[in-house]
Amino acid sequence: MLTPEQLAKREKRKNLTVKEWNTDHNTKTKWLDRVKVYDSEGRCIEEIEYATYGQKWRITTEYDDKTGRVKEEVEYNDQNKPVRIRKYEWNKNGTKAKQYNYLPNGKLYSVKVFEYIFSKD
Repeated sequence: MLTPEQLAKREKRKNLTVKEWNTDHNTKTKWLDRVKVYDSEGRCIEEIEYATYGQKWRITTEYDDKTGRVKEEVEYNDQNKPVRIRKYEWNKNGTKAKQYNYLPNGKLYSVKVFEYIFSKD
């Protein structure tokens, strides 16, 4: 469940594209550093990191229609080829339970399990 603050933040980002630019102080040369694209619900669906030579990496994010949580992320390299696919399982309380990491050919190569420990201070 999203808090009112999270919902307000998403509302401001609906259908938004944010471009971050770097500028060399001496030469005044400007280059694109990062681009974030948000969908009609204000969720980040694509993020691209650039270097002076072009794209460093790109990540696309797909959300579950029912829960609104991240379902899958695909990471691309500097040549825009998939290098990693992450799929997620969620706990009922909205925290991540597992992250499945796949190779571009669909082969599972690792699983990350999330453990949440609250101290009793």
